[in-house]
Amino acid sequence: MKVVTHSGTFHADDVFASVVLRAALGSFDLVRTRDTDEIASADIVFDVGGIYDADARRYDHHMRDLPRRESGTPYSSVGLVWRDYGRKALEAFIPGIEADAVEMVWQDIDSGIILSIDQADNGVASTSPGHLSLLIEAFNPTWDSAQSFDDAFAEAADFARGILVRSCRQAHAEAQAIAFVMAAARKAKDPRVIVLDRKLPWEKAVFESGLNDLLFVIYPNEDSTSWYCRTVPPEPNSFGQRLSLPEAWRGLQEEAFSEVACIPDGVFCHPSGFICGARSQASTFKLAEQAIAEGRRIGAI
Repeated sequence: MKVVTHSGTFHADDVFASVVLRAALGSFDLVRTRDTDEIASADIVFDVGGIYDADARRYDHHMRDLPRRESGTPYSSVGLVWRDYGRKALEAFIPGIEADAVEMVWQDIDSGIILSIDQADNGVASTSPGHLSLLIEAFNPTWDSAQSFDDAFAEAADFARGILVRSCRQAHAEAQAIAFVMAAARKAKDPRVIVLDRKLPWEKAVFESGLNDLLFVIYPNEDSTSWYCRTVPPEPNSFGQRLSLPEAWRGLQEEAFSEVACIPDGVFCHPSGFICGARSQASTFKLAEQAIAEGRRIGAI
């Protein structure tokens, strides 16, 4: 199989597109050229050729009637390639990925890294120093370098692959975390409190899955020597709390906290009232129950 993209200076979209195709299709000959005969004879062409035709596997976007997302944002070559080959590429990036996780991970990457490259490449969003697109462009040889553009492209592709693989694996871990959280929510005796058997990112599940009644999440610390009771914020990335922990607990530790909270094994309550902990799951759950009772008493819920 012969895959063609343009020669010379490269950008993030053609570099990342090559990485996606390598993962999805395996071995193929990548030719970087602007020769029209080479382009015409290729099995897949991206970011060059002046044609967008998904059925013919032609993925250029440098024309007046360029392909766009449903939002109206113009596609770059990686956006088009990810749309058609990204799901297959995920099987290589995340061996053994569950069938029901593919779409969630694909969407996460599409709306993150891929969209940001589309926007930057088409000039519809600014790129500040450190933007991924600028990092990839920095791999182009300087004017006084003896390195060829093809060798530099290969280095950039290795770098891009590392970023994409890690991003896909992070998105997959997040998808699995959502599944764990939702399973815990289904088992919860009280929809205001869920108990997780491990520490994992839970906020996305709360807000994207409509856990609107949830007030506290209980989970163990990394070595399982104690348990946390964490308040749920009112919105993503907020420092607020749907229900704060009782004022009387805040800033207390060990025996002082245990005495006020009426548990035998308290560890602490943060001064801002967003998290507290005990050495057993049972005590930590009791803390959540007491916080809810206090919230009801003072009219906070």
